[in-house]
Amino acid sequence: MNIAPSRVLSDGVSIPTIGFGTYPLSGSEAESAVRGALGSGYRLIDTAASYGNEEAVGRALAASGVPRADVTLMTKVRGRDQGFERTLAAFAESTARLGVDYVDVYLIHWPLPRLDVYVDSWRAMIELRAQGRIRSIGVSNFTARHLDRLREETGVLPSVNQIELHPNFPQREQREADAARDIATLGWSPLGRGSGLTADPLVVELARTHGVTPAQVILRWHLQLAAIPIVKSATPARRRANLDIFGFALAEEEVAALTSLERGRIGGDPETYEEF
Repeated sequence: MNIAPSRVLSDGVSIPTIGFGTYPLSGSEAESAVRGALGSGYRLIDTAASYGNEEAVGRALAASGVPRADVTLMTKVRGRDQGFERTLAAFAESTARLGVDYVDVYLIHWPLPRLDVYVDSWRAMIELRAQGRIRSIGVSNFTARHLDRLREETGVLPSVNQIELHPNFPQREQREADAARDIATLGWSPLGRGSGLTADPLVVELARTHGVTPAQVILRWHLQLAAIPIVKSATPARRRANLDIFGFALAEEEVAALTSLERGRIGGDPETYEEF
């Protein structure tokens, strides 16, 4: 079993350097996948209220035999639950569905600028952290402008920012903005969901060179950019392989070549995307 090394966030909380994502799994499929992931050695599990699978994730965690203290559990507040009081209620609902009394990392899923209440949600999360209900607070899909507004209005920056990240969308400016604010970048859709990235000739050639899978090459690229990939697979063999990325390294020029595959985002634009 491979157990990923941990990384210490700006708030002193340690989290694994690779996580298991659960979107768009649901029901028994989600439960089976999470149990399998925990059994394979994943210790960072990512879900969200909007995924509709928190109950399944909670059942898998309870049945896994892995001590709760050994698992970093991350979930997110959805758009329709933003605002101070609603975020407090939404967090209580998430913990009830998950069957836990605290969450390790809690994120605002999208900034939703048109709604313009993400700062109120952030204040609620600061309060929940002070109560010991959340160990670490962060955001997802936030730009530098959104991050700076949180700091200006509350004095508190997120510890993590989960963004779309893969060689077709390397997000250099956002990664630099996160690093400048001592925010860890987490990558969703790290394999470029639906893009054919794992079949790209460069990725295939690097996999052959290093004796690994194309997915392992891409996930290793994330690590060498100091990003934490959140990867999903319902296949046991792929789950194990995706976790086995700590025994090789890409050369600097190989990392640069992968980064040059930039084509653009496959998900929503944080300035306009609306998730409720």
